[in-house]
Amino acid sequence: MEQHRTRPPQHGPRRDVPPPPLPPQAARGGAKAGRTGSPSARAGVPPRRPAAAGPSGPPIVQAVRRLPNPRLTGLGGGLFCGALMFALGCLDQLLFGASLTAYGVLFLPACVLTAVWIRRGDLLTAPIVVPIAFAVGLLPVAESGQGISGRLMGLFTALATQAGWLYGGTLIAGLIATVRKIRLLNRRSTRNRPPVRPGP
Repeated sequence: MEQHRTRPPQHGPRRDVPPPPLPPQAARGGAKAGRTGSPSARAGVPPRRPAAAGPSGPPIVQAVRRLPNPRLTGLGGGLFCGALMFALGCLDQLLFGASLTAYGVLFLPACVLTAVWIRRGDLLTAPIVVPIAFAVGLLPVAESGQGISGRLMGLFTALATQAGWLYGGTLIAGLIATVRKIRLLNRRSTRNRPPVRPGP
């Protein structure tokens, strides 16, 4: 009998068969990506992200922006300034031996904070509450005699001798409140101004 030769099975891919063609859309997309992509993207390297821009402005402005920004009522501003000046007066007595000059210097930044932190509706109270707070803070600093009359006499004497610091702090608070009030009025007028219509 005649025996038929059998070929061994071929497990690998045939070399003479070309690979299947890609769809037209995939071919166009790959060619476009190859033309427009950057060398790093074609090489498989992820693109670098741009660095985040930091806060702009001088260091002083950045420090001021980081400060707390509460909004105090007129009564709250008076209580804040009075309590602050009383604490500063006690601190002045402990550290500087009840120095009226040091107390006057500490009074100025307290006036600035009070005028800045009072809310817009109570700006007119800023130059009113700071002189009261100045007198309250003088209680632990001013020289006092025996009894209530002696304490009051020492308080009035300190107010008379330190009137320059008192007027200066009140003036600073009044200027800050005035500037804030003017800016508030300008914003309101700009907001309420009717839009300009173009002519025919």
